[in-house]
Amino acid sequence: MLDLINIYKTFEKGPNENQVLRGLSLHLERGELVTVIGSNGAGKTSLFNVIAGTVSCDEGRILLDRKDLSYEKEHRRARDIGRLFQNPHTGTAPGLSIEENLALVYSKATRRFPLAPAWGARERRYFTEALARLDMGLEHRLKTKAGSLSGGQRQALALLLAVMVPPKLLLLDEHTAALDPVAAKKILELTLELTREHHITTLMITHNISSALETGTRTIMMHKGKIVMDLQGEERKNMAVEELLHRYRDAVHENLDTDRILLGD
Repeated sequence: MLDLINIYKTFEKGPNENQVLRGLSLHLERGELVTVIGSNGAGKTSLFNVIAGTVSCDEGRILLDRKDLSYEKEHRRARDIGRLFQNPHTGTAPGLSIEENLALVYSKATRRFPLAPAWGARERRYFTEALARLDMGLEHRLKTKAGSLSGGQRQALALLLAVMVPPKLLLLDEHTAALDPVAAKKILELTLELTREHHITTLMITHNISSALETGTRTIMMHKGKIVMDLQGEERKNMAVEELLHRYRDAVHENLDTDRILLGD
């Protein structure tokens, strides 16, 4: 479904160059949810940027459903690739109401109306039902500006927007990291529910190793632009955090930078 083939990316080529991806290859089946872990500078966000088209790769190919996206512009890839960021403010339009944010995405999918107050009872009912699933009371606040919501509410709305028209691939870049523990737990539960329901292939960066080993179907660990560990099946199910750290040391001959890594809940 997703194939990354021998991806290279280097910034500032020359004496001070920074090679962020080094011949990285990865295959994902449809519907997989793969957690991505690694220390700072491992290349996790750079990988997402290359997939989304925010930056172009220097070498390699990116195939999504056998379609070559390697040289497509970011806005064209956005038709098939959704993305959520750590900052809840990036996924919604703060000056628009909840209803208007939903209508903007809905109108692109259905082409039934422009971004104008032209939607009726049918559309509002659809929006209300979708918001009710979030269990945050937002279905009663359709006219509320997105910018006035709490971080958790806004990230939940951003998640709903990202899957309202289910993308082929969803990139989650530490999308719970800026939230308090209660909100983060809620957003993660919603993520699992919505991605399973729509069978969306998902890559999720996280700094919680314990959660990474328990969430989704597979865990990959990156180090200096490469995948150094790919855990799935019974191996992943039986993997303890301590054993993972030990195997990481054996693979790269250094300890994992744990400044931002959470080893447990």
